[in-house]
Amino acid sequence: MARRAKNGDPDTQRASYVLPPVRELKRERKTLLLVREERLRDLGGLTLEMYKRDRFNAGLVVERCAELVAIEARVQEIDSLLDGTVSLHSGGGAVCQCGAPLLLGARFCATCGRPVGVAVREREDDEATEE
Repeated sequence: MARRAKNGDPDTQRASYVLPPVRELKRERKTLLLVREERLRDLGGLTLEMYKRDRFNAGLVVERCAELVAIEARVQEIDSLLDGTVSLHSGGGAVCQCGAPLLLGARFCATCGRPVGVAVREREDDEATEE
């Protein structure tokens, strides 16, 4: 959600992200867990029926599994917001030296474990010594 300055001057306009209230996050999490449970149960029944009828459709199973994984990812995102482990910042799209995307407010890379700010400082030191 972007907020804009009242005067409409593009120099003073700044985009910022506003977290939804905790109660809304908890409500969304509870709903997603119920949906996940129902879809997981449906996936088991679907797989059994396809097996019994000897008409197994791997594409359909993969599609349903992808939906479940997406739901689980959102639940984890909500959990991290509720735990306060994600502090939002104005920038975005940061990438670690290993190539993995960095989560908003991350202090360490989730893939390789490097501290987030170290790579930038090391590059600056390298450039300073080359000059």
